Amino acid sequence: MGSGARTGLLDRLPPWAGAFSVGCWLIAAAGLVAAIAAFAGGERRDPGLEMWVFADIHKKLYDPIVLDWNQSVGQNGAHLEDGIDKKPVNLTMLGQPALLRRMLAGFFGGLPTADLIEVERTMAGQLFAGPVEAVGFVDLTDRLKEEGLYDAVPAASRSPWTTRGRTFGLPHDVHPVLLGVRMDLALDAGISRDEVRGIETWDDLRRVLGPLMADADGDGQPDRYLLSFWPTESHRDKIEMLLLQSGTGFFDADGMPVIASDANARTLARMVSWCVGPDRIAADVRDFDATGNQLKTDGYAVTYFMPDWMCAVWKNELPNMAGKLELIPLPAAEPGGRRTSVWGGTMLGIPKTAQDFEAAWAFAKRLYFSPDLARELYISSDIVTPIEALWDDPVYGEADEYFRGQAKGRLYIEQIPEVPARNASPYSQIAILRVADAATKLHRWAQENGLTEASALEAEAMRVLERAEEAVRRPMERNLFLDQDEESAYGGGR
Repeated sequence: MGSGARTGLLDRLPPWAGAFSVGCWLIAAAGLVAAIAAFAGGERRDPGLEMWVFADIHKKLYDPIVLDWNQSVGQNGAHLEDGIDKKPVNLTMLGQPALLRRMLAGFFGGLPTADLIEVERTMAGQLFAGPVEAVGFVDLTDRLKEEGLYDAVPAASRSPWTTRGRTFGLPHDVHPVLLGVRMDLALDAGISRDEVRGIETWDDLRRVLGPLMADADGDGQPDRYLLSFWPTESHRDKIEMLLLQSGTGFFDADGMPVIASDANARTLARMVSWCVGPDRIAADVRDFDATGNQLKTDGYAVTYFMPDWMCAVWKNELPNMAGKLELIPLPAAEPGGRRTSVWGGTMLGIPKTAQDFEAAWAFAKRLYFSPDLARELYISSDIVTPIEALWDDPVYGEADEYFRGQAKGRLYIEQIPEVPARNASPYSQIAILRVADAATKLHRWAQENGLTEASALEAEAMRVLERAEEAVRRPMERNLFLDQDEESAYGGGR
């Protein structure tokens, strides 16, 4: 199809259609066909609630709670205290592609979906394109406020599920980020625990842990590097995390792009400076990768970005690293700066096609606001609940021998007030990819020009970020509904 034909097609689509990639439309179309076939036999006959999750670990965690809930319903049904009918729940695990396909097919085709759906943050932006009233999930904002639940969680944990002032899901987590340090390597090199724990800035990290980069084998290269990071698409989540920590992130509170900001340019220049020249401190050690796991075992990098859920990943994939790591707050760009960031996130939403909103809402609260679930979530997955009233649970103060006896739950909770907010923009994934591309371009430019100092990279960092922001603004300009929704949400004009 020629470019003119594509342009003509886009002109005939709704303005918000530009928020979706061709791949997304293909997913929706394939899902629509599958959904039509699935529901061709008529409406769902099961009187219970259907719930979809995308992670097997979540299903295993929820199974006992679902079983207890279903047993309490009994053969003749049961009522909650407010008279709402309690309904049994059927829990199904779908992979992310399958869940997204079926969910989009339901939302776009008006077909039934599940009554409750867990959504991972990378899926969320696609659900918030178009006018706010067209979002496929029920707007929970007023119900949360009426029941005193809106402020029961930090604003940062609601922000990925909030667009144009309206919240469409219950937050499953907060996901503050700490820095995991190979304390065994530091101690063996004569660096004390107090010195490591005294690291406040990235400059401190280089100064304190620098001796670990010695060339003991005489091959002319450091035996190890200080940080697991590289400015490429495979590390895009870390790039976003660092821009959220000490930059401006990608979007402001109104959903407008702020990619090409001075703070972002400084931050991008700093992270690229870690990866160039003879004194670079970073190495490409990937997560969720067999080669990366071997490099971690070998101590090729000394420190690692660790959101709370990453602790469980290390325990499952690298049990041999038990007793070798300790956690410290993220180093800041400057003294007194933010010592944490955020990586990942999940919500629980109720689609507008749910057969019984009140029954679904009752179970959603039982699941996500349960002290028992919060405890099990931490024990099994190392994830700290977003429910502030539950942070006093003694489980968060228990010593974790994998992390050399640290009460790591308390360390994560201490940083939650500083976790940055993220705007639930339908363009967030486009922005992440464009900025990761900008980081790669800046890295190549720095190598070609022999520049290694962050200050020498800032001007070019601004240029590549300006191009990234322009690439994000272009599809946004076709989405007239965003402007209309903003006027409505903010009383017309700002």
